[in-house]
Amino acid sequence: MSSDHPALNTGDLRSQWLADYQPQLRISEIGKLAAIGDGIAWIEGLPSAAMDQILRFENGSEALVFHLGSKRIGAILLGQEDGLAAGAAAHLTGRRLDIGVGDGFLGRVVDPLGNPLDGGPQPQFSRRRSLEVSSPPITARDFVRRPLLSGSKMVDTMIPIGKGQRQLIIGDAGTGKSSLAMDTIIAQKGRDVLCVYVLISQKRSAVVATIETLRRASVLDISCVVVAEATTTPGLKFLAPFAGCALAEEWMWSGRDVLVVYDDLTTHARAYRELSLLLRRPPGREAYPGDIFYLHARLLERSTCLAARYGSGSMTALPIVETEQGEIAAYIPTNLISITDGQIYLDPAFYARGFLPAIDITRSVSRIGGKAQLPAIKGEAGRMKLDFLQFLELEVFTRFGSRLEAGVDAKIRRGCLLRELLKQERLAPLSPEQQLAWLVAYNEGAFDALAGAAVQARLARLLHKAAAGGPGLAAGRDAWREAVAGWLHEAGDEPPA
Repeated sequence: MSSDHPALNTGDLRSQWLADYQPQLRISEIGKLAAIGDGIAWIEGLPSAAMDQILRFENGSEALVFHLGSKRIGAILLGQEDGLAAGAAAHLTGRRLDIGVGDGFLGRVVDPLGNPLDGGPQPQFSRRRSLEVSSPPITARDFVRRPLLSGSKMVDTMIPIGKGQRQLIIGDAGTGKSSLAMDTIIAQKGRDVLCVYVLISQKRSAVVATIETLRRASVLDISCVVVAEATTTPGLKFLAPFAGCALAEEWMWSGRDVLVVYDDLTTHARAYRELSLLLRRPPGREAYPGDIFYLHARLLERSTCLAARYGSGSMTALPIVETEQGEIAAYIPTNLISITDGQIYLDPAFYARGFLPAIDITRSVSRIGGKAQLPAIKGEAGRMKLDFLQFLELEVFTRFGSRLEAGVDAKIRRGCLLRELLKQERLAPLSPEQQLAWLVAYNEGAFDALAGAAVQARLARLLHKAAAGGPGLAAGRDAWREAVAGWLHEAGDEPPA
């Protein structure tokens, strides 16, 4: 305060405050920690506690209110400091759980509370966002019109994904679900799409391998990895996908395109079941609580494409779910199939035969992605998809060893060729120009006279040429046909007829 105004001196202000002070009764609620274990705290007292409210214990530990009982409340421990034991005092904070958001999280590995796990400093952020918010209203949404390229031949041509779509990746353990998701993230390099990868209840070795894969592919700087390891508490495993969704939502509402991968929601459902049983909630089918469908529905409903007046941002979700022995009619898989806009099913039998990615087209579908597919690829893929589906129907006749009609035999040979062309190595996504190049070459018969390794050799040479540049996706089919013929000629192959 300036000394030019004696009435405003610090001493005068203190004297005035003391003169005006009147002792008043201040009421506050103090609860008592009754029991603790398995990441759950039971608290007596605190009658004003509300669901999803943060509690603070006297040693600094925090917990999230998750169950309201007549005599006790149950809370999920968010972090247990030393010395927390029964009898500790608990206080209401009046806060709800939130996480820091913003570009400071790009290139970082964090836990579901936003704390760094990569050895770096605390991520910088200017605002926070609640983990649990309502999904965008229907008036704020727009139609899915723009493609999200996965780099996979089978996905981009036959099961296309649009920005703002929720596409389920489903299959048995060890069939390549996570690899397909990582391919999709790698394909976003240079496409102005940010990525969030949520790893739920995975071993530390698998987490490290995933992070190193993203780093080697130079996409970690456009990604944020949210990790809840297998050894962490069930509460943090439960919160992990909501934390990843909150990070992605901030970018979506800023007008940017985001891809979020939940790997996987099977382990998330098990963590929620464990929490519910520990909190003594009544079990339902397969011991899951009755609101397990609502849990995943409210998470995935937050993925959408926003209307232009809200910034035109989008959040595309790729939830992963694991099946057992190919049983897609199990409880959690059927829940997620009904929530999402389509599914990509990976068949263990295809994987065992070496057909990678092991996608079963007959059980995979994209309900809205076709509206967003690139027109040039959509036009070329229509004929190819018909050929492949006809082949899958006719392939059963080859098992009898009987002589086939010439027309049927030709379709089967063409289908076998197409199956060879659709094979793709892990972590090798294709650009849309490469996709269009091989589709034009196939439709023009450039591979018809080849088989086996010769098909892959010619395809590799063609894709190498197409990666260097081409007529552009807006060019007509004649321009692409001439370009493909020229590339094959330069590579020493015969041009398509």
